Amino acid sequence: MNHVAAIQMTSGPDVEANLERAAELIADATTAGAGLVLLPECFAALGAKALASVAAAEYDGRGPIRRFLAEQARLHGIWLLGGSIPLPRQADGKARASCLVVDPAGEEVARYDKLHLFDVEVADGHRSYRESKDYQHGDQPVCVDTPVGRVGLSICYDVRFPELYQQLCRDGAGLIVVPSAFTRVTGAAHWEVLLRARAIENQCYVLAANQSGQHPGGRETFGHSCLIDPWGEIVDLLAEGEGIVCGAIDPQHIQNIRERMPVARHRRFAVADQVVPAAKES
Repeated sequence: MNHVAAIQMTSGPDVEANLERAAELIADATTAGAGLVLLPECFAALGAKALASVAAAEYDGRGPIRRFLAEQARLHGIWLLGGSIPLPRQADGKARASCLVVDPAGEEVARYDKLHLFDVEVADGHRSYRESKDYQHGDQPVCVDTPVGRVGLSICYDVRFPELYQQLCRDGAGLIVVPSAFTRVTGAAHWEVLLRARAIENQCYVLAANQSGQHPGGRETFGHSCLIDPWGEIVDLLAEGEGIVCGAIDPQHIQNIRERMPVARHRRFAVADQVVPAAKES
């Protein structure tokens, strides 16, 4: 039960087609022995124009994406981490990019709303990214206890903010997940170095599930989903295309590294106990 897997997809705007492909890859991951499976950011809908309607359908838990997560977790008897889906906090509210954690009984046991929104200019075919047009910021870090240990949740652009990862490790995380739709341009420059840095500086495992390939609207994602150990070594990696990466989480390995090099005790600049909530958005 200490094996984990990250799924790499090339999602488009068709929710049904994306879920069908995700189901195939989840089955591959469980066949490989994974007891915890991570889907990428926007696994069910990437480039969908009707984002608000997708989010509204999921609010009360009866939408197709949340139902899919529950069914797949029960079917395979796994912990399933739903990358990100658009999900409002209120029925008439603005969507948040939310990672849902579903246990083997199909119950949602945790929800993390993406704290940092990707509002940037990128030298690619899509050019301007403005997540704040469609999403509202989350307001708190989230960890959840699982059979592979305590898991810290993050999403994509979060990986550029090391203070969040320090907080997750202060909260006991030994594994941090990073479901992503990292662009090809920024991924080629920064993806691996950021993920390895977060693993090394926090002495924890990092499991990253990325989108890969061409998407509607000129968007292209980098792939290179991976599992990285607390020493910064890459345990498994899938460069391009759809598929899975997998490996074991070894709590003793985490403990040994932290005992030999007690970085947390040596830290002289403490991170805040709580992330400052973002300003309320209209």
